[in-house]
Amino acid sequence: MSNVEVRRVGQHDFVATNDRGASVRVGRSGAEGAFTPVELLLAAAAGCAIVTAETLVTRRVGGELTARADDVRPAGAHELDEVPVTLDYDVSRLDEQQRAALEVAVRRAIDQLCTVTRTLKKTPPTPLHLP
Repeated sequence: MSNVEVRRVGQHDFVATNDRGASVRVGRSGAEGAFTPVELLLAAAAGCAIVTAETLVTRRVGGELTARADDVRPAGAHELDEVPVTLDYDVSRLDEQQRAALEVAVRRAIDQLCTVTRTLKKTPPTPLHLP
């Protein structure tokens, strides 16, 4: 199990830290050098997909692999309509059958193993505990 603590370090300036010592700055939109909470959610979705797909993809096509998740919502809205994740890798050396097989394998792996995207599809409760 992972736990993340977010601590205020200044006005509108926060640091998220995990129990392994990694940290990331969190702030409001426009804060220099910081991720917004929505950007962290997008990073989690893209990160989960790329971590899950890495071995399948690199074994077949080599090392270039990127993932992107997009913020899809109307201007000013306070919830996302969707979190599309796009993986990008070079399949030019594969024939159609190999491409199709890789696509099936990657989709299956992410659908079955990617905790973040599986959770986003489920929409779990997020209880807020206050002192």
